[in-house]
Amino acid sequence: MEREVRVRFAPSPTGPLHIGGVRTALYNYLFARHHGGKMILRIEDTDSHRFVPGAEDYINEALAWLGIGIDEGVREGGPYGPYKQSERRDIYREHVKMLLDADRAYIAFDTPEQLETKRSAVANFQYDASTRMEMTNSLTLPADEVKRRIDAGEQYVVRFKIEPGRPVEVNDLIRGKVTIKSDILDDKVLYKSADDLPTYHLANIVDDHLMKVSHVIRGEEWLPSAPLHVLLYEAFGWNDTMPQFVHLPLLLKPDGKGKLSKRDGDRLGFPVFPLEWHDPASGNISSGYRESGYLPEAVVNFLALLGWNPGDDTEIMSMQDLIEKFSFEHCSKSGAKFAFEKGKWFNHTYLQNVDDAQLAQMFKPVLREHGVNPNDYSDSYITRVVGMVKGRINFVKDLWDQCAFFFQEPESYDPKAIKKRWSAETPAIMAELIERLNALEDFSSAAAEQPILDWITSKGYHMGNVMNAFRLSVVGECKGPHMFDITELLGREETIRRIRLAIERIKADEPAV
Repeated sequence: MEREVRVRFAPSPTGPLHIGGVRTALYNYLFARHHGGKMILRIEDTDSHRFVPGAEDYINEALAWLGIGIDEGVREGGPYGPYKQSERRDIYREHVKMLLDADRAYIAFDTPEQLETKRSAVANFQYDASTRMEMTNSLTLPADEVKRRIDAGEQYVVRFKIEPGRPVEVNDLIRGKVTIKSDILDDKVLYKSADDLPTYHLANIVDDHLMKVSHVIRGEEWLPSAPLHVLLYEAFGWNDTMPQFVHLPLLLKPDGKGKLSKRDGDRLGFPVFPLEWHDPASGNISSGYRESGYLPEAVVNFLALLGWNPGDDTEIMSMQDLIEKFSFEHCSKSGAKFAFEKGKWFNHTYLQNVDDAQLAQMFKPVLREHGVNPNDYSDSYITRVVGMVKGRINFVKDLWDQCAFFFQEPESYDPKAIKKRWSAETPAIMAELIERLNALEDFSSAAAEQPILDWITSKGYHMGNVMNAFRLSVVGECKGPHMFDITELLGREETIRRIRLAIERIKADEPAV
């Protein structure tokens, strides 16, 4: 019978979730959903010294915001809990004993000082088959001495006993078969009595087995630990349940070489965390994609294509599209440069597909930030405004720069536009324009445009200068949507009022019309 696909995302609550970790979670989710499987969220909090308050809640909130659904986890529950490693101590103790009883592990009492002395004396020292008999452990001490030390409360670790001289094969869905010699592996620490917790290596193997994980999908940086995990599965006699390994390519700096870091984001001005993070220790605040104005659908689409492609040129894909197309056959072996500008493009594209009325609601908090009460305007007015300018934005917050003039009269006028488009004759022409606008029976865009253009032509005025002076008067600069769409929405009274203000305020440098 084919094995059920069960994957796990297992972050440590040591700080905010890095965007590389988000991509790992996303690929796990897409793979599981593609195969009708389960997605597990397991919290790896065995390193008690690095625990950061609020980090676990942050992880859950980030995944929820992105739409990465969890089937089993700390919050969701499930048949193989607890899903937090610090709550599974009894399980790990039992499995440590299994390895000790089978002579696949041993107890070591070497102090940090002893280990440091050894490292200083021996170049490239490694605790392994060639050195373990020189150290202070249960392989070199009498059994009664080992018991006496433990009974006396002496701290110890349990190390995995790796025998040299054998090839270890790791079958990876992206990289194929990777073979290494066991000689290069050290006797990794599996358990520490100091905090009565296992290390990553033991806890992950035990949990993956007991939670029936079928595929371990994680970052490339964990590839060196895969041979050890293969040997641990063998030591427990779990060969038949060994998961399929998948090591994803790294996310690389947008420029230069190396792994993407927070410093790259700070340096180039983009977030590396899904949500804003408030460091409880330092009080520092790091930007997040959500608070920077990215839509979760855009972030998901952007991340999915960093190291994977659908097999064709398709770029815009919903979560369901990604689920249907996802396969590790199209994953790259090499790292993917973090093209953050492409992320902005995705956000722009997704914003264009947001309904204007919904976008208007998203824009209201931005209006408030700029001292404008949205309740002073009808929803239909705000909706029409955002519909006119949204083609120019990457983020909702950009709407203000594009359409502030719909809510506030110009407080100043672009000096370059004045120099180019406003002459000593312009005020008289603008006064004449006011008369023409007042005379229009229909002030709608479609009805008003041609009569005004015909008037400019009949008078022999320079079309560009007059229309730009008109725009400068109403908007404050020579930008914005179609001029007569603007005036229709502002209305006759407000349009004429602004032209009169411009006539009073703007002083020409030299003739231009």
